[in-house]
Amino acid sequence: MKIFRYLCILIFTCFITSGSFAQKDYEKAEDAFKNYEYYKAIDFYKKAFMKLANNKPKQAEVVFKISECYRKLNLSPEAELWYKKAIMVKYPDPVTVLYYADMLKMNGKYDEAFTEYQKYIGLVPDDPRGKIGVESTQLVQKWKDKPTRYEVENMAFFNSKDADYCPVYVKKDYKEVYFTSAREGTTGAKFNYVSGQNFSDIFGSSTDRKGVWSVPVPIQGGVNTENDEGVCSTTLKAASLFFTRCKVMKKEDLACKIYEVTKRGVVWGDPEELILGSDSFSYGHPAISPDELTLFFASNMPGGYGGNDIWMVKKEKKGGAWSKPVNLGVEINSSGNEVFPSVRENSVLYFSSDYHPGMGGLDIFKATIDKKSGRYVIDNLRSPINSESDDFGICYEGNQEKGFLTSKRRGGKGMEDIWKFYLPAIEFNLLGVVKDEKTEQIVPGATVKLVGSDGSSLEAKTEADGSFKFKLNPQTDYQVETSKDNYLKGKGRETTKPYEDSKEFKMEIFMRPIIKTEAIELPNIFYDFAKATLRPESMVSLDKLVEILNDNPTITIELASHTDFRGKAETNIKLSQARAQSVVDYLISKGITSDRMTAKGWGFTKPNKVSKKMADKYPNLLQEGAELTEEFIKALSTVEEQEVAHQINRRTEFTITSTDYQPKPKSSVPDGTKEEGPK
Repeated sequence: MKIFRYLCILIFTCFITSGSFAQKDYEKAEDAFKNYEYYKAIDFYKKAFMKLANNKPKQAEVVFKISECYRKLNLSPEAELWYKKAIMVKYPDPVTVLYYADMLKMNGKYDEAFTEYQKYIGLVPDDPRGKIGVESTQLVQKWKDKPTRYEVENMAFFNSKDADYCPVYVKKDYKEVYFTSAREGTTGAKFNYVSGQNFSDIFGSSTDRKGVWSVPVPIQGGVNTENDEGVCSTTLKAASLFFTRCKVMKKEDLACKIYEVTKRGVVWGDPEELILGSDSFSYGHPAISPDELTLFFASNMPGGYGGNDIWMVKKEKKGGAWSKPVNLGVEINSSGNEVFPSVRENSVLYFSSDYHPGMGGLDIFKATIDKKSGRYVIDNLRSPINSESDDFGICYEGNQEKGFLTSKRRGGKGMEDIWKFYLPAIEFNLLGVVKDEKTEQIVPGATVKLVGSDGSSLEAKTEADGSFKFKLNPQTDYQVETSKDNYLKGKGRETTKPYEDSKEFKMEIFMRPIIKTEAIELPNIFYDFAKATLRPESMVSLDKLVEILNDNPTITIELASHTDFRGKAETNIKLSQARAQSVVDYLISKGITSDRMTAKGWGFTKPNKVSKKMADKYPNLLQEGAELTEEFIKALSTVEEQEVAHQINRRTEFTITSTDYQPKPKSSVPDGTKEEGPK
C-alpha cells in the first residue's frame, strides 16, 4: 500500500514538473512569436509539445502555432505537414483548413487544394477566401496549360544559397542593378530569428561591354548597417535611394522603416528616416515613380483593408514635402497582404498579393487605371512569370518586355532567387516547295514573290531542292506567286493574323507546265439541260480561269466544249459551240480581251481519255489511258456505269495556243464616238 502511495506521489510530482516546464517553453515560444522570431518560436513550441502529452487540446494549439511559424517563414512543405497534423488532432479553428489548402496550392497540389477549399466553404461559407481559393485552383491549371510567351531563367551569377531578392535598375543604360541579399559577408553578419537567415544588405552588380555581370558587392556608404537593410528603389538618375531598414531588438516589436539617402560623390551618404506615420507600425518596400513625385510603399498602418496594404505619398515638386499617406483602395488592397510595389517607366504599377486569385503564395499583379472609371484594373501576370511559390519584386528594363523578378520557385540556388524574364520576338517562317503539277517533281530556279497586306514585298529563287523560305510579319495576309519559263504561274496564300505564338508555316505550290497540245479541263462547269446557259455553280471554276489569264497575260487559249455521243452529231456540234461561246462571253464580261480566246465546239468528235485521277476515282470501272468511245461505253455492264462515262465525256476545257500574246494599244478615241477623217 505504501509503495502504491509513493508511486502516485512520484507520478503527480512528475506531472506537475512536466507541466511547469511545458508552460515555460510555451511562454518562450509565445514571446518569440510576438517578436516575429519564428525560427526560435518553432524550437520552443516543439519542446512544449513533447511535454504536453496529457493535454490534447493544448497540444493541438501548439501544432497549429508551429504550422503558423512555418507559413510565416514561407516554408510551405513544412507548413503543409503541420497544418495536416493540426487537422488530425482536431484543432477547432476552421482557418486551419484554409491555410492547409493554401500550402497545398503553393506546393503544386492543386487537386487536393481544391478539395480543401471546398471543405472550408462548407465550414465558413461567408468567408470569400474559400471561393477565391476554388477559383484560383481552377485558373491555375488553365494558365499552366496555356502559359504566356514569356521565358524565365535563373540569374545564377546573382544568386547565393541564401535569399537574394528585389533587384532594381540604377542607371539609364540598364547595366547596373541593386538587390537585397542575406548571403555571407553582410555587414550585419549574425543570425536573424525573424527571417531565419543573416541580416541582409543591399548589393550591387554591373555589366561589362560583353554583358558579363560583376561579382555582387555591398553598396558603398552609410546604407548597410548591422540591421536588416533591403528592398530599395531609385530612379535611373540614381541621385536618391529609398530603402527599408528593420531594427530587430529584444522585447520590442519588429520595426521596419523607410529611409532616403542621397549620393556624395560615388558613395551614398547618411540616410534619413521618412516619417510616414506612427512608430507602432511597419513601413517598407518603397517604390519611387519615374518623375520622383510619388512614393509607393507597403504598411500595416491603420486605415487599410487587411494585413499589409499598398499606400502612397505625393509631393507637388521635387524638394517638396511628402503628403499624408493615401491607401490605394479596395481594387488593389484586400484582407490579405499586398506588398512589394514597383513602378515601370510608363508609370504602370506592379505589386504582389497572397489574396487575389493566383497560382500560390505571392503572385505578381499589374495595376492599370481604367480611363473611364479612374479605378485600378488588376491582372495576374500568370505563368511563367508567376509560379506556385512566392513571386514578387519585378522590375522592367524600361519599356522593353524584359527585366528581373524574385521567385522561390523550384530550380533556384537557395531561398528566394533573382530570375530574368523576357518576351521572345514572335517569329513566323514560311517554308515552301515548288513542284510540277503534272509530274509532282520539284521545280528549282523558280522565282517566288511574297507580297504582304502590310505593303511588304520579298522575292527569292527556289533552291536546287525546289524549296524557298521567307520570314513573315505578324498580323499580315500574304500572297505567294511563283513563275518560271514554260510554266503557268503558281499561287498560294497564308496569314499570320490568328496567331499569337511563333509558328512555322509549310506550303506546296504546284505549277502547271505549258504544253500547247494538252487540254486542261475546267471542273464543275454546268449548263441548263440541252442549252448553252451557264448555271451559277459554274462561276467558281470560271473565276479561277479568269485568275489564270490575268496572272499569265501573254497566253492565248482555245476554249472547247464537248458532249456525249447521244443525240444527233450536228446538234451536238452546235450545242457545244454555243456552250464554248457562253464561256468566252463570261470571260469577256470579267475583263479578258476577246482576241485572247477562241471558242470551239467539238460535239463528240474527241472522246475523253481516262486520266490517272479518273482511274483512281473509279478503280473497278476505268483504266488510265482508256478512250471513252461509243463502243467502250456501250460495252459497260450497267446503265449507272455508262452514265459515269457520259459525264466524263461532257466537259469544258482549254488549251494554250500561244505564249507570246501582246495586247493591242488602246485607242485614244473616247468610247461611243466615231473617229472622223480629214475635212
